[in-house]
Formats: sequence, C-alpha cells, structure tokens
Amino acid sequence: MLDSTEFRIPSMRHKVSPEEWQVRVDLAACYRLVALYEMSDMIANHISARVPGEEAFLINPYGMMYEEITASSLIKIDHEGNILAKPEFPGQDYGVNRAGFVIHSAIHKAKPEIMCVTHTHTWAGMAVSALECGLLPITQTAMRFARISYHDYQGVVLDLAMQEALVRDLGDNNAMILRNHGLLTVGRTIAEAFNALHRLELSCKTQIAAMSCGVRLREVPQAVVEATYINYQPQTRRPFGVLEWPALLRKLDRIDPSYRD
Repeated sequence: MLDSTEFRIPSMRHKVSPEEWQVRVDLAACYRLVALYEMSDMIANHISARVPGEEAFLINPYGMMYEEITASSLIKIDHEGNILAKPEFPGQDYGVNRAGFVIHSAIHKAKPEIMCVTHTHTWAGMAVSALECGLLPITQTAMRFARISYHDYQGVVLDLAMQEALVRDLGDNNAMILRNHGLLTVGRTIAEAFNALHRLELSCKTQIAAMSCGVRLREVPQAVVEATYINYQPQTRRPFGVLEWPALLRKLDRIDPSYRD
C-alpha cells in the first residue's frame, strides 16, 4: 500500500503540446474546485475537456479522488474509447470509467463547439432529479435554467446505444438533469462549464431547502422568468467564467497548487 508521499505521478508536461497542457491544468483545477465545493462523489463521476486540435478528450483516472487530480494524472482518450496517453501511476494501472466514456464521448463527438462536460451525483442534484416537477424557477439563480433539459433514466449508462438519446435530450442547452440520476453541464470553456454546474447545484439546494419548509412556494410570473432567463444568456451578457476563473485559480493556488503538476 502506497502512502500519499509515495503516490507521485511523473509530469506529462514535456509529452504534450502547450495547448494541451493548459487544458490539463484548467481541467485539474475544475476537479479540485468540484471537490472544494463539495460536489464530488469519492472516485465516481467525471469531468472531461476536449484536447485542442484533436479528436480526443481528457478525463479522470478511475480510482483517484477529485482532490488528488493533477494536470499529469488525466487520461487522454479518443471518441471510441481508445487510450491515447496516460501517465505511469505508482503501484496502480488506472483506466477510465465506462459510464464516463459513454456520456462524455457522446457529447464531444456530436458537439465540436463544446470544450467541457461535467457530471455529478450530489445530494441536491439527485433529489431534484427524482422530483416529478424537476427544477423550479423559484429563485433568480434557478431562472437561469428555466429551459433546462431532461433525460429519462434508462439504467447505468454503459451502452453506446444510449448516446443518441443523451445528445438529443441535451439539445442546445448547457445544462441537463438526468432523471433519477444527477446533473450534467457543458461549456465552450472549462470555466463556463464549472460556472453552470456551481449555479445549477445552488439552484437545486435552494429548491430542496424551500420545499422542506412545508409551506406554499411563491411563484414568479412566467414573463419575468422568461426575461430573467434571457438576461442570463451569452448573447445578452459576457460568457460565464471569464471573471471568476482567474480568482478561483488563485484560491486553489493558496490552498494547494499541486493541481498544476
């Protein structure tokens, strides 16, 4: 059994392009942030990012905790699931979670404009995913997702035949609730996808808190909900993540900069 001081992954920096290395650093940061904001599920779930200029994406090794992920630990696979590059894991031979490959490859293959895909099993996300009403636009934050997508549960996502429905149900939205399962967001940047995930998680938490009070929820007129939704769209405002991402990286650097390794 290796202890934490012995589990050091050799750097991949000299083996990849500068563009890929930057994506690796940002994706590792995203994993650390998901752990920091208590949205991880031990070694389960996945966040992926497209490799610039390649038909491939980066994803976590199945067996590492989110707070352990580094730029060098990420595994590069193509859309068919072939491993193109991975580091030497001390005392281990980690692979890729099958469900992670099926979900993420479906979206990366169908939507070349998408850089990053996130998927979580948080208590709040799973709770809302099990509600017939789904996500309610009862707060300003939740109104950002007034047109959120839904995907019906068909079992653990292990079959490639499930990919078509996943992509179809997501449509052009940047967030989807996987019924009886969890949450999924996408973004044209890693920062954008994390921003959507953070706000969607907050929307779910506030809904569960409000519903737990056992009193009637105050509804917002549909016209106001729609206007608020439009105000949150990229064509109306700057892309999400632009301002907060550098600050989030500074936060991680103060806590533990090893995600950059």
